[in-house]
Amino acid sequence: MMRRGRKILAWVVGIFLLLIIAIILFIAFFDWNRLKPTINEKVSEAIGRPFAIQGDITAHWAREPGEGGLVSLIPWPHFTARDIVVTNPSWAANQRFAHLDSIDFRLAPFPLITHRIVVPEIRLGQPAIALERRKDGTNTWTFKLPESSGPSEWQLELNAIAFDKGHIDFDDAQNQVKMGIDVTPLGKGIPFDEIMAQQEKDSRAQANKTTGASAKAMAKSDADEKDKKDDTKRKQVYEFSWDAKGTYKQSTVAATAKTGGVFALRDANRPFPVAADARFGDTHIAFVGTLTDPLNVGALDIRLWFSGTSMSHLYDLTGVTLPDTPPFATEGHLKANLKKNDSTFTYENFTGKVGGSDLGGTLTFKTGGTRPSLNGTLKSNQLLFSDLAPLVGGGSDAEKAERGDVTKQPAGKVLPVEPFKTDRWNAMDADVHFTGAKIVHGERLPIQNVETHLIMKDAVLTLDPLKFGVAGGTVGSNIRLDGSSEPLKGRLNLGARHLKLKELFPTFAPMQTSFGEMNGDASFTAVGNSPAALLGSSNGELKLLINDGAVSSSLLELAGLNVGSYVVSRFFGDDVVKINCMAADLVATDGDMESKVFALDTEKALINVNGDINFKDEKLNLDIVPHTKGFRVFSLRSPLYVHGTFANPSPGVHAGPLILRGGGAVALFFAAPIAALAPLMVPESGKANAVTCQPLLDDLKSAPPKAPPPGKTMPPTK
Repeated sequence: MMRRGRKILAWVVGIFLLLIIAIILFIAFFDWNRLKPTINEKVSEAIGRPFAIQGDITAHWAREPGEGGLVSLIPWPHFTARDIVVTNPSWAANQRFAHLDSIDFRLAPFPLITHRIVVPEIRLGQPAIALERRKDGTNTWTFKLPESSGPSEWQLELNAIAFDKGHIDFDDAQNQVKMGIDVTPLGKGIPFDEIMAQQEKDSRAQANKTTGASAKAMAKSDADEKDKKDDTKRKQVYEFSWDAKGTYKQSTVAATAKTGGVFALRDANRPFPVAADARFGDTHIAFVGTLTDPLNVGALDIRLWFSGTSMSHLYDLTGVTLPDTPPFATEGHLKANLKKNDSTFTYENFTGKVGGSDLGGTLTFKTGGTRPSLNGTLKSNQLLFSDLAPLVGGGSDAEKAERGDVTKQPAGKVLPVEPFKTDRWNAMDADVHFTGAKIVHGERLPIQNVETHLIMKDAVLTLDPLKFGVAGGTVGSNIRLDGSSEPLKGRLNLGARHLKLKELFPTFAPMQTSFGEMNGDASFTAVGNSPAALLGSSNGELKLLINDGAVSSSLLELAGLNVGSYVVSRFFGDDVVKINCMAADLVATDGDMESKVFALDTEKALINVNGDINFKDEKLNLDIVPHTKGFRVFSLRSPLYVHGTFANPSPGVHAGPLILRGGGAVALFFAAPIAALAPLMVPESGKANAVTCQPLLDDLKSAPPKAPPPGKTMPPTK
């Protein structure tokens, strides 16, 4: 029995060795090309797309250097297939979905006994892939795989993918993207810290180039340190480089990116390192961070930099409706929870610069619900008033061209004609609080601060309230712009309280002894898709009162009212002239503002202003008629006039001696651009000591300003 058992064992070992030798000889000498038709057919059936190995299939044996002991003596089979093609659907512009010069892989022999196919590495030679998607969503990367008949007895373990260089052509008609992308292994992985430091340096240099912002101005210490001390991120290594060029919605795109290794994608709980530096037209975007569960696009945690000529240009890229602005740059921390049709993006504690103003805050953008929504708080510690001009289409033609505004301002026109982008207002909702701690506008317009609550809902934009601190007083308003229909419908209600005259003109020494105040109210409605169109169709009323003040040529000169300063210097000289009161009740009908009451009572004269200011045509038609008080060394027999346009007013004297043309100053005040008017177009009644002012005050107190519904004209005054 012992001898028989030994014989059986010897036969088994012998047969096993013969089987191994036979397999080795078979793999070494078999013409594998004979299997190409079968392989091509089976793979084509499996992917639902024509597949073909057009070159040779070869095999050889080699020992695995990573193994030890007796196992290292056993050779492993190595296979190579050349010139592999996967075809695209017939509708695709590119006939080939994928092409590889070669595929090389090796098999671990012993796991085959337990029905495990272990491939330590598969190497792809010069892979080239063409991805296309039509407007209806049909794409080339979705394969018709056969339905599974149950779990397979065989398990595939693929541990690494390597290639020298690959190329991807991406043509997405649905999102208007056309891109060529080169993918290159880095050879030696680059750690997270190194990528972050370099991108931070490059992005801050770009911010300085775009806005003049220094690295110190852009830096946010807590955000910097949070990223730099994040151990999870610091462990990440970048292994692939991506270079892309093409177009996105007709804007040119140039981008470089770096990502982790391919097999870091398999672990849904392991953060996958991502970094990119891209230019979309004139907008620069860069980020460094991690993407969790990348195959299902789960969560994003990145440091993000933005810069460009106008924030409105981010709309095509992000879908977020933002206003026209001067050149800007921001940096902050972006966290995103990514779900289909229900993602949340939070750009937290960002800092930045817009024009010459600083800007910071936290914004949250959600894609779920009826439409996307933007919520958050913004703050500027120092806001340049000139940086607000793009919000209403203002600025020079050169500045407008730089930010991409296509509507040129007509020659001789003062009011901005650039239309509001109301087509974007229905793309999302918004609820944002903004605070400007300090407003910088020289000494001519002493605005201390601004605060507003912006709400955009169903294409209706409201600023309620919009508050300014002006000259020791306050200007409050609420603005409603309904862009849900054509043309836009607007409503303005404004109120100014306790504006101190001496603070309105801080550099005019004689004014510092005045205790006068300005108060007022206004209510207007209008229709039109630009500031010029709104003012040109405005209906409503403005009531304004000044009491116990002073005026002189120097004062008007300081205000930039050249017409009035010339006349006052002739009329009053350089002496301070006491104002008992100034009262105005102006009624606008279809853009034509007429003087219902407009009178200035001084210690020397009572001056009435009659006529109208036509915002539709930007024309002035005002007469200033003085009435002397007692004996004066000058004569006030001839009234003045101010005609012409807002851009070129034409003051003059009706037949007779030169007299006061100060009303021209008031005309120019009302003709100034909207941004300059906003702090002053608002009133209430005040108190005056002069008896001569009482009738004027009584008239203003009789009724608050009123305005008809948008698109309706003011009823005739009685």
